[in-house]
Amino acid sequence: METQLQSLDDASLVQLYVSGNERALETLVLRHKAKIYNFIYSKVYDRDSSEDIFQETFIKVIKTLKRGVYNEEGKFLPWVMRIAHNLVIDFFRKNNRIPTFDNKDEYDIFQLIGDGNPNAENVMIKEQVVEDLQKLIVELPEDQKAVLTMRLYKDMSFKEIAETTGVSINTALGRMRYAIINLRKLIDEHQIILSA
Repeated sequence: METQLQSLDDASLVQLYVSGNERALETLVLRHKAKIYNFIYSKVYDRDSSEDIFQETFIKVIKTLKRGVYNEEGKFLPWVMRIAHNLVIDFFRKNNRIPTFDNKDEYDIFQLIGDGNPNAENVMIKEQVVEDLQKLIVELPEDQKAVLTMRLYKDMSFKEIAETTGVSINTALGRMRYAIINLRKLIDEHQIILSA
């Protein structure tokens, strides 16, 4: 029976699990454990926290499957990775730790994305995260959006930002702080929608 399960694709295993076959979920977890765990660990760099987030990811997976609201047939792994990614953001937010900013030209705001393994799933997840964050930044007030853009995308110093926008360095720093606070709130609000 084990070998039979291992030869099934993810979508079939999901169906079996929903129909009451607990072993099907076990097979799915074992199949994807390394990839999901490594993705989480590459963001939080802590084994205990990674284990916790991994467990939490599968608790959410189980709850969603049991409620019968899973409808991403054939895309099981990207869906689970998305849940894991949301929980990583949650982890940083709860610990009042904004992930390290990544000042590259592309829109990598948080180093939650891009784990040095550009397979199809990771590329898809990265694109989705970038898209989500871009949408959130657009919702910020103009002055905060300007400071955030100059600091993160143009790698400008606060002195340069202050000169460009015609405000004091303290005002520029304040706007950056509020931009980050508001971004956290937006991530929080949108995460509830994402996890629903």
